[in-house]
Amino acid sequence: MLAISSLAPLFPGFTAPKTYAAYPVWADSTTKTVKFVALSKKAAVRLYHRARDFDRRTHEPGKHGGVVGRTALAVLHALLFDFLNYRTGRLDPSWQALAFKAGVAYSSVGRALKRLKALGMLFWLRRCTETHDADGRFLLKQDTNAYAVLPESQWLGYVAPPAPPPPAPGTWGDHPPLPDALTAAMAEQRHGGTLESVVRALESEPDNGVAAILARLGRAVQKAESGKSSGLSQ
Repeated sequence: MLAISSLAPLFPGFTAPKTYAAYPVWADSTTKTVKFVALSKKAAVRLYHRARDFDRRTHEPGKHGGVVGRTALAVLHALLFDFLNYRTGRLDPSWQALAFKAGVAYSSVGRALKRLKALGMLFWLRRCTETHDADGRFLLKQDTNAYAVLPESQWLGYVAPPAPPPPAPGTWGDHPPLPDALTAAMAEQRHGGTLESVVRALESEPDNGVAAILARLGRAVQKAESGKSSGLSQ
């Protein structure tokens, strides 16, 4: 059977009718409304720094970058800091917009997104919208993907770096030793502290015998003053 288009040369001025795919979109595209999850800017910054650290710690000599790669990191940076709505979580840029903001080629965006998804760092949903053509026929139109940057607990092969050790005693950043109860009480008195604040400072170190005796003395003085005040009020 001859195709209609093959008849065109036999009839001058004949134009074969346009044909349309029933649904010219990706098979797994959804028309449902996507519910984005909000992500604060602080959390976005933390995720990006951990992704960069992940790439550095997996770098092998003689190779460009680690398991993430520079291009994928650039795309991730654009997603988190150029397109993510921190209040609503909306994240649905086009590939053209990603390529421009990340400073990479359009074809590189697809490879970068696939790498991020393979590592468990990114997930997306393909979306489409219902529409009609000029003749009123129902069509599905491809829309931009909806993205979600996943937490580091989902990243393939990621191990959180160990916490840095505390500063050595006496070095910059080390916490100064707390003053003993007697020193703290003297400081309170010197700076015009009340009897109550001085007694509390003495009671902060119950194992200090001298401080404990002075604290009891201070409480006795408070009790005596309280009794005098009650007698005067009567």
